[in-house]
Amino acid sequence: MKFDVIIVGGGAAGMSCGLILGSALRNNLISDKKVGILMHQKASHLNSALLNNVLGVVPGTSGQQILKESIVHLKEQYPEIQQIDSEKVKEVIGLDEGFSIITNKNSYEADIVVMATGYTSPLRIKGFESEVIPHKKAKASKERIQLKNEDHLVKTGLYVAGSLAGWRSQFSIACGSGASVATDILSLWKGEHTKVHDKLL
Repeated sequence: MKFDVIIVGGGAAGMSCGLILGSALRNNLISDKKVGILMHQKASHLNSALLNNVLGVVPGTSGQQILKESIVHLKEQYPEIQQIDSEKVKEVIGLDEGFSIITNKNSYEADIVVMATGYTSPLRIKGFESEVIPHKKAKASKERIQLKNEDHLVKTGLYVAGSLAGWRSQFSIACGSGASVATDILSLWKGEHTKVHDKLL
């Protein structure tokens, strides 16, 4: 199956990226683009989070609640984004054009891949061995990792978002990072700086 974009990871960064791209599709800012998100959430640090210090989130909300609700949010608001459940990415292979994404059940092709899987070492997805470096904004004793990137871009067609991009593991930071990647992709497609807002009439 071929996608224009595949997002790897259904945590804060990945879901934020998917929501922005979904909004752009729904608002006809872009068209004829196929976007998928591999929804593996078991390793997300949100599973142990309690969110008391996030703007717009009711204090006492658990990260597990956010994860569950985000699936419904994306499905109901932006069904154009294809959620791929119960698959774990094993390898990402660069092709002459685009990438091949190999999971434990299927394989996909995409022009653009967004890696948003968290910063736990070791990275269990093959294909990034030359890009992995120690995390620049985490305690060395925790042995966290990131992918080498410049403003989220690892190389042509390959983006990284959230803590794996070198940002601190904070929910609001990860959300902003994923949204930033989405607007970079929209800007690439549109050929000019692009963002998407929903507004009150």
